[in-house]
Order: sequence, then structure tokens, then C-alpha cells
Amino acid sequence: MTKLSTKYLGLALKNPLVVSAGPLCRELDNLKRMEDSQASAVVLHSLFEEQIQIESNHLDNLLWASADVSAEAQNYYPDFAAYNIGPEGYLELIRKAKKSLSIPVIGSLNGVSKGGWTNYAKLIEEAGADALELNIYFLPTDPAQSGAEVEQLYLDLVREVKQSVSIPVAVKLGPYFSAMANMAARLDQAGADGLVLFNRFYQPDFDLDELEVVPHLVLSRSNELKLRLHWVAMLYGHIKADMAITGGVHVVEDVIKSMMAGAKVAMTTSALLEHGIAYLSTLHDGLAEWIEKHEYESIEQMQGSMSRKNVAHPAAYERANYMKVLSSYAVGLPVR
Repeated sequence: MTKLSTKYLGLALKNPLVVSAGPLCRELDNLKRMEDSQASAVVLHSLFEEQIQIESNHLDNLLWASADVSAEAQNYYPDFAAYNIGPEGYLELIRKAKKSLSIPVIGSLNGVSKGGWTNYAKLIEEAGADALELNIYFLPTDPAQSGAEVEQLYLDLVREVKQSVSIPVAVKLGPYFSAMANMAARLDQAGADGLVLFNRFYQPDFDLDELEVVPHLVLSRSNELKLRLHWVAMLYGHIKADMAITGGVHVVEDVIKSMMAGAKVAMTTSALLEHGIAYLSTLHDGLAEWIEKHEYESIEQMQGSMSRKNVAHPAAYERANYMKVLSSYAVGLPVR
């Protein structure tokens, strides 16, 4: 057990396998099965900023006002009553989970604006959550809004949430910053205890028969892991915040690569949606077997061993890799 243990957000975990926020985490019975299947922590499904606004009737009024103008307006947002439990139900799930589970329970807030909804960070803490994951899902579509303004929005939000709680706060964000390393360092300075890399931005599709823009969900695949590995490996040793990899963790090798890049934990949801919650045991046993076979003393020994800071040729993470890949393809050599 000692070989697999790790620390994330100051929490002592029995292994690096964490269930990320997703639909499976809405039900207490599922959370119990995750623990039984060797999950070391669970991130509950997200409580959306829009849900809290609806509770105050603010967004609800806006939607109904829009419905008078456009019949399609009611379809812009899901029926939250059917999609997800409301704020009070969310807090009750945290309470029940803390009573039923021995592993850490991490709450998740999904939003982007400052204001009253951040008060729920404090309520999540009071309900017993061991930590909070701040899932900032923001698509800047206003041509007048600069990149600097978007970055400041993230930083202000993190600072405000950190001021309202004493539990650790991780920030889940996307990779779409012009200077990702600088942004990670600034979030670290703003007080983020952890960075979860990366959020998946789900793009809508076109229904050509109905001429509508429709939601389109595709589960992650292992090939998405490379972007996460790259940035964790680049950031390792340069920020104090713990790093978690999410998106593309499907097989044991994905977990091992995540650790070697420098992550403290590897998070997964798509693999469980595809294979079932019990698949966590497969990942756990495979990880234990790999460590034993390759004579590692601990997960800690493995963490960061393949980061830019520790590899023999750090240029492999930079422009040199780009040139090597293209030149290898041009002469017909296999690209590795």
C-alpha cells in the first residue's frame, strides 16, 4: 500500500487514482462502489453557477423573457431539475458521502463570474468537503475582450474563492492561454493549491436535417493525454501547486505516464463510463503490478522522473521535438 500512496492538495491518498467530476458521482451508491474499487478520492459532479442563479429566479426570469422572443431559447440550457440536483441537494450529497466514505470527498463548482455563487464554496466546506475543485469553463467570444482581461477574470475568481474557504482549492482549466506556463504560475501565486489539467471543451455540432446547433459528447481517449503530459512535465518544479491530470486516462500506462510527468494524481471518468466503476480495480492492480515489476519503491519516486526538469534532453519538450517529428515524417521514418 505504501508504494502506491501519494499526496494531493495536502490529502494523504492510498493511491493516485481519483474519479473526476462526472455523472457517475451524482449517486451515493456509485461513490461507495468507487471506494470499494480502490478509488483514493472522488470529485463530485459539478454544481453549476447557472443552477444557483436559477434558485434565485434570476436566470429563470431571463430564460422565460427570452422564450417570448424565440421558441428555441428554452433549449439553450438543460432542465436542471432533471439534469442535476440543485444546490441544497448537492450539499446534502456531500454530507451523506462524508458519513459513508473513508476516502476524501472533493466538491466541484463550475462557473466563471464573481458574485453570490462563490458563497457556495463556503457552504460546500461547511457540508464537510475535504477540498474544492473550481471548474472554470469560459469561452471568451467577445472580440472586445482581451486575453489579459480573461486571465484577470480567472485570477480574481480564484482569489475570491480562496478568501471564502480554508479547505484546499484546485483549479480545473483549459489549455487555451497564449502563455500557459505564465498563467499557471500566476494561478499558483493567487493561492491555487492545485491545478487540474485540462478541462475538455465540448464543441457543439450541426443537425443538418433540423438546422439546429446541438450538443455533442465524445468520451476522451488516451491520445488526448499527450497535451496534459506535456504541460505537467513543463511545469513540474516551477510551481508549488499540486498537479492532476484529467482527460485521456484510460489504461495503466496512462496513469504511469501521468506520474512520471509530475502529476500527483490521475483522474478518470470516461474510462469508467465505458467499462464500469469496477474498472478502477483493474487500473489499481495493474499499477501495483507494474511498480513491482519495474522495482520502484514508491509512486513518489516515479513522480516527475520524466519531467522537463529531470530528463537528459529537455529540448525534447520544446521546438526541437516539433522539428524532429516533421523531419522524421518527411523522410519516411517512423514518428516516435
